Amino acid sequence: MTPLAVRWVKFSAVGVLGIGVQMGGFALLFSGFGVDYMVATALAVEAAVLHNFAWHERYTWKDRPHGGTREQLYRLGRFHAGNGLVSILGNLALMRLFVGGMGMNHYVASGASIAICSLLNFAISEWFVFRED
Repeated sequence: MTPLAVRWVKFSAVGVLGIGVQMGGFALLFSGFGVDYMVATALAVEAAVLHNFAWHERYTWKDRPHGGTREQLYRLGRFHAGNGLVSILGNLALMRLFVGGMGMNHYVASGASIAICSLLNFAISEWFVFRED
């Protein structure tokens, strides 16, 4: 398997955990606390973004130089600018389309939104966030 393929497998493994964080957060906020589905989506995605960044730093891209605190904060900023925006804006737009426009089940729509955003997020992570400088 090529190094890029291995990284995709690791990225996907972290993503599965992130899906649990996102779906669990969404369920807690939407079903547990009655938060509007759009607000619940944004908050759940942000929790997953932070979770995934921490795991990608320590697992998926552990072979890349990490530098000190300043470099990690810059990477976190790039992660939010890339993956965070794609995840939050993509998930919100897709949830609006799937739930608001098509009447799809909230949980099915959330899962579909996550899957659609994942390929773009991998590319952003590999060549923008965790790039080799």
